[in-house]
This record gives sequence, C-alpha cells and structure tokens, in this order.
Amino acid sequence: MRLARLLTPTGPVAGRYEDGVIVAADGRYVVGRDGRLLPPCEPSVLYCVGRNYADTIDQMGYERPAEPDFFLKPPTSLLAHERSVRYPDWTDELTYAGELVAVIDERCRDVAPEAVSDVIRGYTILNDLDALDQEGRTARKAFDGSAPLGPWIETDVDPTAIDMSTTVGGERRQRAHTERMLFDPAEVVSYLSRRFTLRPGDCVAFGSPANPGLVEPGERVEITYEGVGTLSNRVVAGDDSA
Repeated sequence: MRLARLLTPTGPVAGRYEDGVIVAADGRYVVGRDGRLLPPCEPSVLYCVGRNYADTIDQMGYERPAEPDFFLKPPTSLLAHERSVRYPDWTDELTYAGELVAVIDERCRDVAPEAVSDVIRGYTILNDLDALDQEGRTARKAFDGSAPLGPWIETDVDPTAIDMSTTVGGERRQRAHTERMLFDPAEVVSYLSRRFTLRPGDCVAFGSPANPGLVEPGERVEITYEGVGTLSNRVVAGDDSA
C-alpha cells in the first residue's frame, strides 16, 4: 500500500495513494486537479547515514566505519516530489544522492534489530543534496530545500532487496542494490534508537551509492527504488520562478 499527503486549497489531506488519486477519510482527491503532493510525512528530524555503501567509500577515499556514521537534517530542508530545487547562490558544487528512507510509525527507543519492522510505517526516497564546497556537514547538507522526499510511503517492501538508479538530465549516474549497504536498515534504526527517541514521521535515510558528477540548473534528478517509486525534482537557478 502507498500512503501520500496532498496540499489542497483547504489544507493538507492524507490517505491511500491509488493511480493518481488519494483516498482519504473524507473522500477522493485527484493529484494535480485537487492539489499537489506534499512530502509524505512530517518528521521532527531526518537522520541521514553516510558512508554506507562500499563503492562510496572507494569513491571518496574514506575508511570503512565501524558503526553507522550519521548526521541530521531539519524539517526545513524538506521539499516535495516535483517541486523545484533552487540552486543556492553560495555554492558552485551541488551534488545529489539517491537514498532509501524508513519512516517511523510510533514513538520508540532502544529497539532491537529484530523488532525494527514493527515500528516502521514504510519506505520512501530522499535526494540528499550536498553543497560540496562548504565547510562541515551542516553547512553542506542541512540548508533549506536540501531534502527532496517522496513521492509517497510504500508499506509493503523488503528494504534489503531493492535495485536503485538515479538519472541526472536523463543520464544514469547511480545504479546499485540495497544488499550492498554496509549496515542494513534494521541495524541502522536500532543503532539510532539507542541514542534518540524516534517519533512518528521521523525519517532514517540509509545512505547513497557512489554519485559521480554534479547537478546544474535546468537538470532533472530522478531517483528510483524499485517497488517504492521514483522521486523527481528539477534543479533551477536561484532566481528562476519555474
């Protein structure tokens, strides 16, 4: 089942997504006609794991981490599916990262790996945008609009057995399988839950395979995780109103 949120003229609605229609408690809403998709959840924070694919470590020359290496993005970094990414005027090196994301379904702490599936609502997709020429992860990764998320949450998928790909401007830049993660989703969520109280709607992103190249204004980034969906956003110049 797919779960989505829609911004209508009278406010947000949420429900089951079926072929371009959101079935909510108060009726059916057609995406595009009745409103536009919102990020599919409302996290208090996004927990993002880095260096979680062997090919990324090779690309960047990192040492293999002994435990999950993570950073945080705030809710202000969120951007919905099909919304334009505004290229910041303070960077000349913007890149992308196609990541699988678990959405937490209940308040929890100290979750054992074997119990993680019980606290997960489902899975969605993140583009972890990164301004490479900035100093420190917060400056590079936590800015407004740096976390396109969506298009919906898929509740029925095995996160350890998914092929993924990313295209930029129609050119394939990433291709991988989630079995290549160094720390699997259950390990990561359990690890974080020993340090933080996870809340409903919070997001845990599991890292990206190697992502060669930058993204430029005018290019569209499309990230596909099979069985979940495709997140698509066009990058525009900062003064572009498109």
